[in-house]
Amino acid sequence: MTATTDHTTLDPSTVAPAGGPGSAESSAASPGFDGPSPRPSDDDPAFALHRGGKIGIGLTAPLNNREDLSLAYTPGVARVCVAIAETPALADEYTWRANTVAVVTDGTAVLGLGDIGPAAALPVMEGKAALFKHFGGVDAVPICLDCTDTEEIVDTIARLAPGFGGINLEDISAPRCFAIESMLQDRIDIPVFHDDQHGTAIVALAALENAARLTGRELSDLRAVVSGAGAAGVAVTRILLAAGIGDIAVGDSRGMIYAGRDGLTPVKAALAAETNKAGLKGSINEALAGADVYLGLSAGKVPEDVVATMAPEAIIFAMANPDPEIDPEVAHKYARIVATGRSDYPNQINNVLAFPGVFRGALDVRASRVTEGMKLAAARALADVVADELSEDNIIPSVFDKRVAPAVSSAVAEAARADGVARR
Repeated sequence: MTATTDHTTLDPSTVAPAGGPGSAESSAASPGFDGPSPRPSDDDPAFALHRGGKIGIGLTAPLNNREDLSLAYTPGVARVCVAIAETPALADEYTWRANTVAVVTDGTAVLGLGDIGPAAALPVMEGKAALFKHFGGVDAVPICLDCTDTEEIVDTIARLAPGFGGINLEDISAPRCFAIESMLQDRIDIPVFHDDQHGTAIVALAALENAARLTGRELSDLRAVVSGAGAAGVAVTRILLAAGIGDIAVGDSRGMIYAGRDGLTPVKAALAAETNKAGLKGSINEALAGADVYLGLSAGKVPEDVVATMAPEAIIFAMANPDPEIDPEVAHKYARIVATGRSDYPNQINNVLAFPGVFRGALDVRASRVTEGMKLAAARALADVVADELSEDNIIPSVFDKRVAPAVSSAVAEAARADGVARR
């Protein structure tokens, strides 16, 4: 799923590293799988835990006798069906829909494993469903699609949508993920959220706001360089633009993205029109000279001598996982604040800080979509959780901080109402 960037074989600098930033399932413990394939064995705790799957279906109503059965199923259920047929919105009150999300993948960009197919992606989707339930109280159903065509995926999800209150897209490779999200949201009136993009963006913005605050600056004071123009790189860039970043430039495997560069995809051309005020045309390493912020959302490595050229009080978010673009020990030599995607270092940029609360808030108010205002509200609420506890090693809450989901969900619900997409 990586709750983060996409991992494809198209462009190594526009995709997620192994595990990807913000993946709650990925951590420094990820084995990599460069060697022999792992052999199933219950002596391996990971295989033992996964035997039979990690989630199941439970009952919310008793089925102990004939009366229970007559209410839960026929004939009692017919009265509820007729009422919903007459007033479709009643499905949110009298079915599981209002608290249930579909977690949908095609298996093309799973963790750091790439295109491993829908069946192999299922353990990750189960894991995501478990995180939804544990951290947000949201029921989630893993759906792994055996197709990769953009229009087929959109059609399939749209046909499934009546049974769900929201759609969480997972581990779909770029650039299809952008079109799928946009096309699907235009067709259905429930939230569509590609977590690899927007979950990463929300958490990165929250962390950067607190890093700026800790160093006595505003976002508008900062010049940032983003490494990677895949799903997360694009989303992080866009949310930082919306939040008022001073200047931000994005690089891919060919160097910095700028207006007029040959061979830009439509997504990158749009970025070029909105970013890189300085008109930087060299490599990412050259662009880092004097930069205040580095945001790593790719597999590219940054040499120590390049890190040394960044501005004083630099902020480095090296989110490739398990191997950050900049070694944290090196980063700490030159930067005031360092964050990674790993769980064994402080300041983990982890998507589980965002998506449970975002969906909880959206579902609570029956939102028709997730707006930019809702994403910004989620980031600010997340940042505020630790605003009075800031230190170089504490710019973002722990995933186990029980304040996170309620704070995010409340802010998202309020923003949904303000943006006119709440239906209750």
